[in-house]
Amino acid sequence: MDPLEVLFDADADAGPGGKLPAALGARYGGGLAIPDGTLYANFVQSIDGVVAIDSVHSPGSAISGHSEADRFVMGVLRAAADAVLVGAGTLRDAPGHRWVAPVIYPDLAAEFAAWRRGLGLPPEPRLVVLTARGALPEAHVALQGALILTTEQGAAAVPASLAERNEIVVLGFGEGVEVASALAQLHARGLGRILTEAGPAVTAQLLAGGLLDEVFVTQSPVFVGGGRGESRSLAGEPLVPGGLTHPWELRSARRHASYLFLRYRFPG
Repeated sequence: MDPLEVLFDADADAGPGGKLPAALGARYGGGLAIPDGTLYANFVQSIDGVVAIDSVHSPGSAISGHSEADRFVMGVLRAAADAVLVGAGTLRDAPGHRWVAPVIYPDLAAEFAAWRRGLGLPPEPRLVVLTARGALPEAHVALQGALILTTEQGAAAVPASLAERNEIVVLGFGEGVEVASALAQLHARGLGRILTEAGPAVTAQLLAGGLLDEVFVTQSPVFVGGGRGESRSLAGEPLVPGGLTHPWELRSARRHASYLFLRYRFPG
């Protein structure tokens, strides 16, 4: 893979802990520092803003066109994380997937491992799953030692085999999991740097709660279109009263072929 072309980077010196192993830094175009205590999202969207397609498995891969550069950036972001947060829908959409860097970009598995060691992190980030109903695929390979945050009703619905090999925490008795309470549980476990790869609904809840600190957006050079409710964008989710967030600050922009890789930070 050719290196990413750096168009703009306000954090060019990367800061403490941001120096990447040589092979990663050469491809990324510098360092990457994500402060402890940061909740950061990563998603890919089409030119027309579509982030999910209900009719296909692994919709992110479909929208990205299986871009190698997108997979590489996902690997870097996973390698920096204490935990990776997903919703049950994301889990079901990716059968057989594990949310760790070597799975998405195996060619640099050794370099990802070295960076995690340098950051003082365990070999893999903790997988955290939000599920209101407990409707989880019993044989999913990623559900081994995961933290499942759910409701009382959802906990009762989780298959016994999953309950035996994962940690289940009940967060409320209503129809949904309160995302602020979920994050409090993670912080109480010392999981400070949290990557979310959840879908539009969970991402919208995090935005509406003012909980997201940064977003990494891959702009894919495709149009998806709509029809029959199959494609979804964040524009279709309730974000804030009035429909506008405060402006986010662009921190970096990178390019690979016709793909853009943008990093935004919430000013505060």
